[in-house]
Amino acid sequence: MIVAVVVTYGPDPRTAELIRALGSQVEQIVVVDNGSSPAALRTISEAIDTAGAQLIELGDNTGIAHAQNVGIVRAKELGATHVLLSDQDSLPASDMVARLLARLDATPGAGAVGPYIAENKPGGDELVYVDRRWGPRRASAEELTSPAVDAAFLLASGCLIPMEVLGAVGPMNAKFFIDHVDLEWCLRARTAGYRLVVDTGAHLEHSLGDATVTLPGRPQPVHVHGPIRCYYLARNTIFMIRSGLLPVAWRAGYVVWLAKFIAFHSILADRRRARIRELAAGVRDGLAKRGGPRT
Repeated sequence: MIVAVVVTYGPDPRTAELIRALGSQVEQIVVVDNGSSPAALRTISEAIDTAGAQLIELGDNTGIAHAQNVGIVRAKELGATHVLLSDQDSLPASDMVARLLARLDATPGAGAVGPYIAENKPGGDELVYVDRRWGPRRASAEELTSPAVDAAFLLASGCLIPMEVLGAVGPMNAKFFIDHVDLEWCLRARTAGYRLVVDTGAHLEHSLGDATVTLPGRPQPVHVHGPIRCYYLARNTIFMIRSGLLPVAWRAGYVVWLAKFIAFHSILADRRRARIRELAAGVRDGLAKRGGPRT
């Protein structure tokens, strides 16, 4: 029995489309809402009723990790053998779940499988990450021609995980609140000996970040998040560097990435004063090991 766990925060009509799409592919849907307004929830109420989904209202923004954990617990209570995680701004192909389940069953040692994710915005690209010397990097076009790709980590949205693997690896780390939650869990899964696999025939549209820009001399777009996300990305990157889950070269790679991230958002992005304030707070809290929501 597959139960989809959809985390919402300010859902819109696209989220209703997601719920309808999942309703024909899984046995049950659990929608965990992180404190959305009644008006926002009304946009998905009909889709929830039509799909026979369950709605859990947390009443406040508790973070994506905690909301996922709440949904996973409910899925276990419902008798789920597998959990499919989904963000609210994703849209699966009609055969995505069936393909993921088949790939999971056919892959020895697989702890989780994910889809081929295409970003649905101008300048977006494929969000499939593989091992490289200095850390996870996007898979090459040649690698993506393979039916299955061993991944460095899987984005949470569209990720299918057996319940027994969740029991062995543990829940999502609520200390992270948002950003790098999926990376941290996947690295724990890999440390436990599980493989992470992308089925390139299983397709998912997804939106990542607030905007993308293309810089001269850089083929891949740069994701530009709002100032508050600068806080979480800076803080949680420091958490990852200090987690003990990263190889030495990856730790070095993330230090370089964080320096570039801070430089870009401090110098080239808009609302620089707000970004600098949030980046400084993120570095401070990361070094102080202060997790949870921004305070």
